[in-house]
Parts: sequence; structure tokens; C-alpha cells
Amino acid sequence: MVSRIVLHASRVSSLLILALSLGCASEPPPPPNTATSAPETGTAEAKSTEVAPSQLWGTSWVLEDLAGSTALQGARPTLEFPEPGKVGGKGSCNRFFGAVQVSGETISFSAMASTRMACGEALGTQEATYLKALQDAERFEVEGDALLIYAKDFDKPLRFKAKAS
Repeated sequence: MVSRIVLHASRVSSLLILALSLGCASEPPPPPNTATSAPETGTAEAKSTEVAPSQLWGTSWVLEDLAGSTALQGARPTLEFPEPGKVGGKGSCNRFFGAVQVSGETISFSAMASTRMACGEALGTQEATYLKALQDAERFEVEGDALLIYAKDFDKPLRFKAKAS
């Protein structure tokens, strides 16, 4: 009986060693979105999955004008683009964050979420209007130290000033 157990253990060990050596011999798959070779001559260009460079990445802004209304003093909303595809800031009394897509002069915000602290009526109204305008954003312009965001159903753009570092 003992010899059968030893024989069985020997076979299991051999199979385990074989499986490990085969696993080590194979090359792991490349990470997602990584090009493994240059496109062949005469074929269509390789598709890029990188986010296009934008003058917005790494910038921070303070809202000065909310589509024709001056932002309330002491509780000015902010807008930050910390890295490609991400946005955050302060609505008036709540922090928000989400995703942003920029292509040329077009801009769209999605997956927006915010904290839910109670606001006074004036701040709450300003914050709701501001976040709605961001959700409805269609295009933007940067003029010197000013950022203009145009949103559907708003006659005038949101006007931001670059935030001092």
C-alpha cells in the first residue's frame, strides 16, 4: 500500500513539474492597448487607443460667469482636468468628479457624481445650473487665460479664468 502512495505521489509531482515548466515556457500575452509590431506596408493605419493630447489636461479653472450670470463670491465653482479623461472640481458647496472626452474643440462630460452636502438656496441653484451646463457641454475655446464652455440650451458660454497655482 505504501509503495502505491509513493508511486502516486511521484506521478503527481512529475505532472506538476511538467505543467509548471510548460507554463514558464510560454510567453505572457501583451498588456491591453499595447502595439506589438508596426503596421505592415500597404495596410490601413493601426488604430490608436490613446487619448488625443489636449491643452486642458493638467489645468484648473475658476468659474467667473455662469452663462450670463456672475458666479457668487466666496463660493465660485471650479473645474479641474487632472489627467486625460478625468474631470473634477467644486460645484459651489459640493465636490464633483467624472469623465470628460475632448476631441478638437468638442467636449463632453459623463459619469458625473458629486457629494451631497446641504447648500443654501442661492448656492444650490448656482450649483445645479453649473452641473447641468457641464452635462450639456458641446464645445470649448481657450482664449489666453480664459476657458469658454458652450452648452446646449444656454445662450452664453460658461467663462472660467485659469486658477492661480
